[in-house]
Amino acid sequence: MRKNLQLMLIAALWLVSCQTVSPSRPATPGPAEVSPEPAQPSPAATPERSGVSAATPTFLPPQTPPAGAANEFKTDFSKSTVPFDDILSGGPSKDGIPPIDQPAFVNVGEADAWLKPMEPVVHVQVGNDARAYPIQVLMWHEIVNDVVGGMPVVVTFCPLCNTAIAFERALEGRVLDFGTTGRLRYSNLIMYDRQTESWWQQASGRAIVGEMAGRELVFHPATIIAWAQFKANFPAGSVLSRETGYQRNYGANPYVGSDDVNKPPFLYQGPATPDQLKPMVRVLAVERNGDAIAFPYEVLQRVRVVNASVGGQPIVVLWQAETASALDAGTVAGGRDVGSAVAYARELNGITLTFVVDQNRIVDQETGSEWSMFGRAISGRLAGESLNRVVAINHFWFSWAVFKPNTRVYQSEN
Repeated sequence: MRKNLQLMLIAALWLVSCQTVSPSRPATPGPAEVSPEPAQPSPAATPERSGVSAATPTFLPPQTPPAGAANEFKTDFSKSTVPFDDILSGGPSKDGIPPIDQPAFVNVGEADAWLKPMEPVVHVQVGNDARAYPIQVLMWHEIVNDVVGGMPVVVTFCPLCNTAIAFERALEGRVLDFGTTGRLRYSNLIMYDRQTESWWQQASGRAIVGEMAGRELVFHPATIIAWAQFKANFPAGSVLSRETGYQRNYGANPYVGSDDVNKPPFLYQGPATPDQLKPMVRVLAVERNGDAIAFPYEVLQRVRVVNASVGGQPIVVLWQAETASALDAGTVAGGRDVGSAVAYARELNGITLTFVVDQNRIVDQETGSEWSMFGRAISGRLAGESLNRVVAINHFWFSWAVFKPNTRVYQSEN
């Protein structure tokens, strides 16, 4: 009974949000390269076809459009790559959760008046243009159409999956802008582009319905970090303003307790989640060249540094404490500390570096240089050098595994 009441409360709050619109030898050896076991795909899974090229999508036979969709959209529903039975209404209608199309920004000093040190923000950067998108704003809008460093990007956040993902908006010679359909698939946000009204799955960046079905957006690195981290590392950065043109209770979390690891995924109807992890375990997922690894936050917290190889590319995953969960408490800033994680390529100037923790410092074994969480060498032979970020996405395990069931799961040897 109590569990049902909690779910009803979360649902009611969610609908309300939608309706208004010399090298030293390290003292501690680092973890070895990983060879985790793959998750077993669920036989009931019906994800969009993997390996289908954008030029030759495999369409399903004609289907009846999802309830109410034909009255709201001009989408070509005759072209689809997923069963419409997998698509559910999340409550709001088209753009009932209003995207931000003309984002305004403030400087770090102004934002510091209303952002708390551990409060989560999404860091997106193109060239020297570093921007923070506070989750307290994204929670109520889910999509920001923006131009960063001259690149058209869309910054997205799905609260039910804890996925902050950025994509390039330029595709096949035109710039797309995106809105919310009000629909979900496997609890994950379905977006639409306003140019063709095709529907796009946020988790995969792939169009699943309409003229663009089968096309894929290009991912751009986006990292959930603490406001204090962004402020210290990007003092000249820009921060998405709360002056959005909408009246919202920015800072409040309408999904209280929705990241409880002992609860089932909210509004999830889909294949059984591979049992390597509980469905609601928080992971950082990296995919390269058809290979994928999920790094559980609970493991990253213990080891802090993981050297791995994904799809033939050597990477390092770094974890740092003092980032609040946006989905835990009544306020976005008040959640428990879950930390933040980011991934980088380990190859630099022709050398593959191996990273370890040495007396609470992150250093590479090859030169003894010390590195920051932001992939910059702050002392040692490589001081001033930077690692390249790779696309690494925060997910709950269920929401990554349903789209990538063959994912390997990292397990520490310690």
